[in-house]
Amino acid sequence: MDKNTVIGLLLIFGLFLGFSFYQSNRNKKIREEQEEMMAQEAAKQKQEQETGTLSLAEDTLAAEPVTTENDFVKAFSNPQVANDDDYVVETEKAIYKFSKKGGYLKSAILKDVYRYTPKDSAKKQLELFEGGSNEMGINLMLRDQTEISTKDCYFVSDKDDTLVVNGKNTTLILRLYPNQKGDSVQCDMLDNTSYIEYIYTFKNDDYKFGFKVRFVNMEQYLYANKHDYTLTWAAQPKSVEKNYDYEKNITSIYYMDNVNDVNNLDERKTDKKDFTSPLKWVSFKQQFFTTCLIVDDEPFQSGSLAVTAMDKEENVVLKDCEANLDFEIADLNKGDFGMSMYVGPNQYKLLKTYGLKLERQVPLGWGFFLLHWINRFIIIPIFNWLESYGMTYGLIILILTIFIKIVVLPVSYKTYMSSAKMRALKPEIEVINARYPKEEDMMKKQQATMSLYRSAGVSPAGGCVPMLLQMPILIAMYRFFPAAYELRQQSFLWAEDLSTYDSIWDFGHNIPLYGDHMSLFTILMTIATIVYTWLNNKLMSPAQGNKDQQRMMNIMMYMMPIMFLFMFNNFASALTYYYLLFNLATFLQMFIFRLAVNEDKLRAKLQENMKKPVKKSKWQLKMEEMQKQQAQMMKNRK
Repeated sequence: MDKNTVIGLLLIFGLFLGFSFYQSNRNKKIREEQEEMMAQEAAKQKQEQETGTLSLAEDTLAAEPVTTENDFVKAFSNPQVANDDDYVVETEKAIYKFSKKGGYLKSAILKDVYRYTPKDSAKKQLELFEGGSNEMGINLMLRDQTEISTKDCYFVSDKDDTLVVNGKNTTLILRLYPNQKGDSVQCDMLDNTSYIEYIYTFKNDDYKFGFKVRFVNMEQYLYANKHDYTLTWAAQPKSVEKNYDYEKNITSIYYMDNVNDVNNLDERKTDKKDFTSPLKWVSFKQQFFTTCLIVDDEPFQSGSLAVTAMDKEENVVLKDCEANLDFEIADLNKGDFGMSMYVGPNQYKLLKTYGLKLERQVPLGWGFFLLHWINRFIIIPIFNWLESYGMTYGLIILILTIFIKIVVLPVSYKTYMSSAKMRALKPEIEVINARYPKEEDMMKKQQATMSLYRSAGVSPAGGCVPMLLQMPILIAMYRFFPAAYELRQQSFLWAEDLSTYDSIWDFGHNIPLYGDHMSLFTILMTIATIVYTWLNNKLMSPAQGNKDQQRMMNIMMYMMPIMFLFMFNNFASALTYYYLLFNLATFLQMFIFRLAVNEDKLRAKLQENMKKPVKKSKWQLKMEEMQKQQAQMMKNRK
């Protein structure tokens, strides 16, 4: 392996190693921030208890003249629906459960989608927000300026508790009626002419459904001078994948602002952001699933988003997610605010169909211009095209690897030819090394070597630059495979799920820097890299003048695969399988090039080039002049 190839590999290694150290330093602060957030929450709860906040379960009125939260519950009560049952809507895609208390989406069971279960265990359908870990409500102000939330009140429907969507659009209408007022007190009879209405509209074959909030004749119950309201949304997404740590580390809140830019809160630690500008959508995003709240026309005016990292010991809840979104209803008697919700897979090609930039939630390297362009316009289209033929995903990755190797073949050939030319000049380089054995003659040796390369028509950077051009593809694949929803729970050979690690041995305890298991594809990738490095060293390494540098370089070349063994043990098996194929293809490609290139003829051509006069460029002349000046300055100092 020549010097330029080693430089390229070291740069790749430096990128991965630097990323690992960066993430490690960030994770150190998570626990401190978690403890601080928990302490603040505990203090908040204690303060609420001290101020006399009443439990919603109580059914007695407060004795004070000021209206309390319990007064509101009575004022908006309906004993006929005061139970724990849910309204259920079933479509071709999912089964949605809406809580009668609050009228919000409580959970969603995605059809033909399953949560991770150990091998040979019965499959279990995937339910997002299982156990009611999602709630939503609108903060309202009564005429006496008492603040309450709709999530504490019961909604009624004039339809059956279970609706099945067949073909045409189906609407679930939930209404919150106040009790009639008389002589400044609430009566037990509902006021059917006044209500807050949630209108959910479903299509049979869509993960996205409409959600409209409507006020009808509410001016007599609500504070007349207030027309801005806050939608509070809180959830605790739960783990549904095999690799809890990885799933947790990429769970966060995403949003699109008023200039159509998509951003997110920090994925690896507790984070919070306040907004004074409009928002067009907000989502609670997990590894492969997302729940998104999208406005129709008028955006959310402002709001705040917060995500709280969980303790590792929790191992069920991924993050605490909270959104407070401000919107306006100008007319309390006939005003509305239109939204929609997407609850489904975080799949690039599916999210892109909505034209709302929801696909930006799929981590394809959006922060780096070249990476997401490679994934969007090369990798994903080819992957989806191959997928349309019904191939197994292991075969798709193999064909994708071959295609990429063919695309970069000219670059790989140029890298090989640069190494072959430098190897052909090995006798001349050895002569130069013998002529300048002393360390203080290093500059003269470099000048003589560069002069030799120029006369022979060899560019020392010819092998390094083409290799660097391949790096964006390698890194793009590093982002693509762990984010590809299509690979989720797809098996290949011994790997039961290509979207996560392929464990062949679970240790039962954690080994620092390595993990609690052994991934076979990662081991094979490491072995292939070591063998390739050894053979490449023997076949392609040119002569080196400094034996200590050569020894250190050899150590680094063999250390990199060992580092990859630790770094990739927890990664998606599709990624390590791809890197294994890439190494084997490179190994085969090297021998094909070696058979195709006659190095004796190449050396003869280089020797012929050295006999011709070398026309120096202006840059070369300038560099030589600078070197002469530097040499003269050193001579004067002596």
